[in-house]
Amino acid sequence: MTFRSTSAAVRARLNHPVVDSDGHMIEFEPGFVEYLHKVGGRTMVDLYRSRERNTGSWGKLFDWYRLSPEERRAQRATRSPWWALPTKNTLDRATAVLPKLLRERMDEMGLDFVVLYPSLGLGFPHIENAELRQATCRAFNWYCADYFREYADRMTPAACIPMHTPQEAIAELEHAVKELGLKAILMAGHVQRALPVAERPGFDAVRHAFWLDTFCIDSAYDYDPVWAKCVELKVPPTFHSPGMGWGSRTTSNYMYNHTGHFAAAGEAVCKALFMGGVTRRFPTLKFGFLEAGVAWAADLYAGMVARWEKRNGKAIEHYNPANLNAELWLELHRRYGDAIVQRNLGDLRQTLGSLAGTKEAPETLDDWIRCGIEKAEDIKELFVPHFYFGCEADDPLNATAFNSKMNPFGARLGAIFSSDIGHWDVPDMTTVLAEAYELVERELLTEEDFRDFVFTNPVRLWGMNPDFFKGTAVEQEATKLLTHSPH
Repeated sequence: MTFRSTSAAVRARLNHPVVDSDGHMIEFEPGFVEYLHKVGGRTMVDLYRSRERNTGSWGKLFDWYRLSPEERRAQRATRSPWWALPTKNTLDRATAVLPKLLRERMDEMGLDFVVLYPSLGLGFPHIENAELRQATCRAFNWYCADYFREYADRMTPAACIPMHTPQEAIAELEHAVKELGLKAILMAGHVQRALPVAERPGFDAVRHAFWLDTFCIDSAYDYDPVWAKCVELKVPPTFHSPGMGWGSRTTSNYMYNHTGHFAAAGEAVCKALFMGGVTRRFPTLKFGFLEAGVAWAADLYAGMVARWEKRNGKAIEHYNPANLNAELWLELHRRYGDAIVQRNLGDLRQTLGSLAGTKEAPETLDDWIRCGIEKAEDIKELFVPHFYFGCEADDPLNATAFNSKMNPFGARLGAIFSSDIGHWDVPDMTTVLAEAYELVERELLTEEDFRDFVFTNPVRLWGMNPDFFKGTAVEQEATKLLTHSPH
């Protein structure tokens, strides 16, 4: 039998469906603008088309084109994404825009079901102007609910949820999930908040002097009501925010800025959710981190275990300055010090003050107190079942998720197949599944690992809502999996 593509041939060999957890739509912008007009009228459409759209951490990346070369250098402007969508393959470009065409071609791609994330809409939750931010998210979600409704058996769009305040997040969750019936959500992974000391006239504080609010530790607000609302509505929060424009990723080279930026942004919120005790307080909640791979997560998980073992609430006593034996310290220097030490023995006692370190309040000694960890193995239970990591097909480090010999306590991390169709990472949509399967052919993954990657893990993430796959092409297989192996 001859198959129309290498990916279709791979799918034909599998005994399970393939769920893509991060395909990308390319919005039909005139249609979106029509919905924005319904939400806010001509005034809101004009605001959207003004510079106000390019405010916030995502929008400011596109300031590059309004600045002269001299201004770019003076402001240390970040090179924005450019030529970020495929064009040579016109069929693929249209496929990302038109759900009817996407549905027709999914068998050729070897995909049974796909969760679609925005392209244009990725920046909406990060717009600084509150009125425009809330209006664009609401219009986008309304547009998506109508635009994709007819094709719900094979695809579903992710709703945009702003996170500048818990109130606006909850309001849009209620609207998107309860009123529009959307069942996947994209939350802002952080909010860039201006430092108060930089809030003076004429100073662009959010660009030059900001801090990252990741909603858990030292946040401006208590976001527990947002996580509680997600549990109530049975929607796993997923994040797809940029890390460009902060840290070292502020150069004039797009590839320098781009490499690792989703991982940096994903790690920031993932680490905050873990160390902020969110997975302890909300044991049924699951989270997804898209387009960042899983290697950073393996490093974070192993790093958490190693650090807890050295600096948990009890082990921290190993570093308590009060434990230093001053007399023994001095005696050892007298007996074993070389010439430079002997010449300065008279000043040695004076250094004891600096060696003693700072005095810490007893209630701040345990950095892990929010997690309620009693033994290192608890970290696995608070991390692994709650976090899922979107991995593109061309990343060989996807195999780290399944390396139970390497990952502490034999963990297999929740890597989920995330094609990124629609963006420059995928110049040919019909090759993505076959490219992901190359890790099996290279014996870096087993067939069981691959099944977990493209089916089991995605179903467990989205299956936080038991009805997520109801009425879809994978309903029977997903229901069987969730019934017999829900976790």
